[in-house]
Amino acid sequence: MDVSNFTPQQLNTLRRVFRAMNPFMVFMLRIGLGWMMNIMPSVSGRIMVIRHRGRKSGKEYLTPVNYAVVDREIYCTAGFGSISDWYRNLLANPQAELWLPEGKHGVRAEDVSDSPNRLYLMRQVIIGSGFAGPLFGVDQKKLNDEQLDAATKEYRLVHFIIDTPVVE
Repeated sequence: MDVSNFTPQQLNTLRRVFRAMNPFMVFMLRIGLGWMMNIMPSVSGRIMVIRHRGRKSGKEYLTPVNYAVVDREIYCTAGFGSISDWYRNLLANPQAELWLPEGKHGVRAEDVSDSPNRLYLMRQVIIGSGFAGPLFGVDQKKLNDEQLDAATKEYRLVHFIIDTPVVE
């Protein structure tokens, strides 16, 4: 299924479906079984949880996302673009915590969507997203750089700078 031609209503439905799956993914990482979800990254993707604060409410949120590690740095993308709540929350309060299969890290998030390495980093995150990339019409194996740039122009690219070592 390629959602690149979906209507806004269809995209909102898809967002709700992903949001409905979030509690299961958070639960798996919370009980230490995150490694099971990351066992076949080419299929299910690499999944981490971002623990962040709401920009208006100050409430704590747990959001699972796909990610990539590039040169020992962690990146993810907001595939729904700048309307993603977790992305807007990180812009307002960049201090967060990442739950990775190997443990938790205190981090500071930064938007690097305008990085000169954006296409390379975006391709790595799409590879790390497993089925989700092709689902959204972004199959990194089939798209050249120009096509990838066009397909992901609304995506936001987030880099996480690790502030604290693994917390267990």
